[in-house]
Amino acid sequence: MTTASPSELVQQLATKLKARGQMMATAESCTGGMIAAACTEISGSSDWFERGFVTYSNAAKSELLGVPAALIEAHGAVSEAVARAMAAGAVANAHAHWSVAVTGIAGPTGGSADKPVGTVWFGWATPQGVFTEHQRFDGDRAAVRQASVAHALAGLLQRL
Repeated sequence: MTTASPSELVQQLATKLKARGQMMATAESCTGGMIAAACTEISGSSDWFERGFVTYSNAAKSELLGVPAALIEAHGAVSEAVARAMAAGAVANAHAHWSVAVTGIAGPTGGSADKPVGTVWFGWATPQGVFTEHQRFDGDRAAVRQASVAHALAGLLQRL
């Protein structure tokens, strides 16, 4: 999607969100708050970054974001349906106009034939609706998580 670094993507997001007077939120599972950390690396991020939800457990997805437990049960935590619900839940439970959600299998354990290690679902809630996308990243746990952060930020920037 892009060759820009996460810090470059964050700078671009900051510029666009501040110009619009809008806020964003994150809902993260496999990235464990890395997207929120990237966003808050720069001074003044409170002007456009509202909050981050780290919803690593299924219970946290339900309790903090309103993802129905039945949805997780039916589709699994790493699914389009859950990524969509996480993104929508982040906007609904924050004072934000935009959100990005990430749920995936960073490994090295947890993969299956249907959902191998490196499988990541993204959700972006925008004023125009919620968009989802699936990616499969190669590499170890750190590589999958870093690629997920960059892809999540680039996807939000693309939709702004």
